[in-house]
Amino acid sequence: MRATVMYRAGDVRLEEVPDPQLQTGHDAIVRVVAACVCGSDLWGYRGVIPTSSPRRMGHEFVGIVENAGADVENVRVGDFVIGSFYDCDFTCEICRSGFSSSCLELGWYEGCQAELIRVPHADGSLAVVPADRLTDELVPHLLTLSDVFGTGHHAAHAARVGAGSEVAVVGDGAVGLSAVLAAHRLGASRIVAMSRNPERQALAREFGATDIVEERGAEGAAVVKELFRGIGPQAVLEAVGTAESMEQAVRSVRPGGTIGYVGVPHGGPELPLRPMFSNNTVLAGGIAPVRNYIDELLPDVLSGAVQPGRVFDLELPLSDIAEAYRAMDERRAIKVLVRP
Repeated sequence: MRATVMYRAGDVRLEEVPDPQLQTGHDAIVRVVAACVCGSDLWGYRGVIPTSSPRRMGHEFVGIVENAGADVENVRVGDFVIGSFYDCDFTCEICRSGFSSSCLELGWYEGCQAELIRVPHADGSLAVVPADRLTDELVPHLLTLSDVFGTGHHAAHAARVGAGSEVAVVGDGAVGLSAVLAAHRLGASRIVAMSRNPERQALAREFGATDIVEERGAEGAAVVKELFRGIGPQAVLEAVGTAESMEQAVRSVRPGGTIGYVGVPHGGPELPLRPMFSNNTVLAGGIAPVRNYIDELLPDVLSGAVQPGRVFDLELPLSDIAEAYRAMDERRAIKVLVRP
């Protein structure tokens, strides 16, 4: 089969690799219908995270079950499934408490930007989409449940966003835009999107943002606070993962407010604990347990109540995977959907 391999910064290739095989009775082999490039994939592509040896890429996918082990009970050959961006058993105490992304049997796939993928805990990691509800138009929206929309939802959930909440979102990538949509879905009354990009600003407004703030740093925080009676919003959703984005969140949130952080950390100084301590700031979030959220979010995706797949503004064949990375790296695309 064909699969994406990163060799070094800026060097992503599509190569022929052996087809995956069942290794245990709990495995499934899924033929990938759609995958995508994630912002976190870019840290290796940009050299922020070193690539010491060639590695397979991709952690988001939807597809059709092609084979399943003898002990698999919840999915069958022919099922269309959503794969969480991590592998979990979905039965351990941690999974049942709502944090499947920290499963006691946690594992990672061997690259989902490929034609086939082996899922070690098929019953836990895969969510079946009802066949009578499935259409090709739904595929991009379903794919977001593998990671990006579930991650945006996690930011809002961790920050305790609900009916009438006041929210600011730091980051205008796919996760930040998903966080805007998630906050709107949960009933936030006012949502500020921090963005300088006109196309992303427009999508943020369509997703439910009521205000756009282009400023950064102390100036940006001052503008955000002014929009909320000079004290700031109750919740700030941090969707980037840099020291600068976290500082922006800390500067913007009101005293006693909550920061929901889901941006993958990649370098920079430690948290600004002194101002957080002084303002009784709550920090909650981390790696999103998207498998726990699929059952909640899937009905709204199937009904069209939310359309998170609109973050995909470029679709390419797997054969153009190098261009998919370039488009994301150069910010010519918010998020690229890839079809084998």
